[in-house]
Amino acid sequence: MRRLREENSRLRSLLIAHDIRIPESANFTDEPPHVFNSAPEVRNPVVATAEQRIAIFRSLFRGREDVYAIRWENADGRSGYTPKADRDWKSYLSATAEDRKKVDRLTRTYRPLTDDAMRAHLVGEHTAGIYPLLQDETCWLLAVDFDKKTWQQDATAFLEACLELNVPAALERSRSGNGGHVWIFFEQAIPATTARKLGCVILTRTMESRHQIGLDSYDRFFPNQDTMPKGGFGNLIALPLQKSPHANGNSVFIDSEFRPYPNQWEFLASVKRMPTDAVEAVVLEAQTRRRNRCQNQQRRR
Repeated sequence: MRRLREENSRLRSLLIAHDIRIPESANFTDEPPHVFNSAPEVRNPVVATAEQRIAIFRSLFRGREDVYAIRWENADGRSGYTPKADRDWKSYLSATAEDRKKVDRLTRTYRPLTDDAMRAHLVGEHTAGIYPLLQDETCWLLAVDFDKKTWQQDATAFLEACLELNVPAALERSRSGNGGHVWIFFEQAIPATTARKLGCVILTRTMESRHQIGLDSYDRFFPNQDTMPKGGFGNLIALPLQKSPHANGNSVFIDSEFRPYPNQWEFLASVKRMPTDAVEAVVLEAQTRRRNRCQNQQRRR
């Protein structure tokens, strides 16, 4: 049995690393499944090595590969994120004071997102963020940010709406512990406008089903744009599971009782990606409902 599990683990890692969808019927373990509200079936796959973990992580949290961001913090407590880049100091220092900012922007070389960058994030050497909006204005994921006092109630209601619409989703407690992110992953990169329409459909369903919920804690979607801003990368989102907040029970994936999953990697290995046609079907059905409702209202007039 042990040899079989090791072989299953190796095969799963190879499939994930090459972006090959794992069939629903594939049984990589003899453990029984259990369900996380609107999230996928968890089959307790074996995720033993650092390489397997990085492969799973990169297969889910996909953004631009040619650039990523790292978090900085000043002595006065201010913090933020900036693209990781190598600067051409010779060009910068030889430029006039008024031109240095422009020269720096034109001559810096952005570092690509690599396995080493991901590893450094996970072990706590830095905190990395990804830019979900790709250069062709598609995305591999949609993240929904909740960050006020009612974030738990609002995120729960949002997840229930996901379940009603058959949208697989997973909830992460934020880095601060005072908010959460609902993550929805796609089998293929889809237009950002379609992904964001999906988010709007779920938000609308949430508020229609529970009129007492105002979703005050809802902040934004990632990606936050339908199209690529000129000269920019779009909004970034910090990656989960960074070592420091992880040690405090933050930046981790949690169940419907807001408890961290005992094994984060087994959970991530079980996460389902939403097919493109399923995304389009949810959006189209919502648009049809809205159009029919408008037509009925016009008839009554």
